[in-house]
Amino acid sequence: MAKATYNVIGVMSGTSLDGVDLAFITFVYDEKWSFCIHYSETVKYPDIWTRKLDDLTNHEIDVLKVIDEEYTVYLSKLINDFIDKYELKSLTAISSHGHTALHQPDKKLTYQIGNLPSIAKLTNNQVICDFRTMDVALNGQGAPLVPIGDHLLFSEYDYCINLGGFANISSEINKRRIAFDICPVNIVMNAYAKRLGFDYDINGTVAKSGSIHQETLEKLNKLSFYKEDAPKSLGLEWVNNNIVPILEASDCSESDILRTYVEHVAMQIVDQINVNSKALFTGGGVFNDFLISRIKSLKSFELIRPDENLINFKEALIFGLLGVLRLRNEVNCLSSVTGADYDHCSGVIYNP
Repeated sequence: MAKATYNVIGVMSGTSLDGVDLAFITFVYDEKWSFCIHYSETVKYPDIWTRKLDDLTNHEIDVLKVIDEEYTVYLSKLINDFIDKYELKSLTAISSHGHTALHQPDKKLTYQIGNLPSIAKLTNNQVICDFRTMDVALNGQGAPLVPIGDHLLFSEYDYCINLGGFANISSEINKRRIAFDICPVNIVMNAYAKRLGFDYDINGTVAKSGSIHQETLEKLNKLSFYKEDAPKSLGLEWVNNNIVPILEASDCSESDILRTYVEHVAMQIVDQINVNSKALFTGGGVFNDFLISRIKSLKSFELIRPDENLINFKEALIFGLLGVLRLRNEVNCLSSVTGADYDHCSGVIYNP
């Protein structure tokens, strides 16, 4: 196929609620894919949106639809401000994940707000979004979607691991890309850090000061999800129903809860990694030095922390690629990862 160049904005909002990631990327296809992230930034959510997004699972669908309309307008403004700030010209498209409101694939339900058709008119650009719905309709988990990008852009690593609201992993096994959510990470740790007045536990300092509550750690590690076979994925609802009750029943201080939970995360992650392998780690959790040190201490492997741009914006980068693949009508969702009936090209295209 002839060389092709695409200039896209990748947009990502994760469950950790640290803000909206935006990245302006050029993708070039010349026998294989290459990329360059030109500009990137995270726009922190104002308190009003943090509260709204944190409460999405408690609303009926009619209320969610109203929030969806509001969020689409809000997200469009952030994208327009990003375009104006960096004076971006010749955009091929905007590729946006939106923000997950509901994710219950076992009930054939997944809902990302910010994916309404009006986003194309509001940004005056072609927009590709709503990447999960088709996969769930095809009996898939609708997640994770990033592994196709791991396969096409980062195949030199044995594993690609993202430490965001949830930890997820992807790897090539018997020439098939396999990926799944490992466990909740920042979605839990940030909540307990906020009880102490912090947005997050900087460098894992609070966790490091605490002590492991062994009984709680054992209960966490015994959760049935960890024994399930892939494909599998997690959502906020699962955290509220499974993780939170265990932590709240412990009657521990926030520092002890964080210390215990860091150990839980480290144990679950290394359980998925082979000795002497090479793993690329990205996502906000990579900046938690204490968590990284615990992961390294539990197993011998090469842990790669790339430059901050890739750590922070890998998901925005890959959602940009998902949009490009959708424009090319090429597979961007792998059934080996999500459990869907077959590989497919997912995402909806809206024109202004």
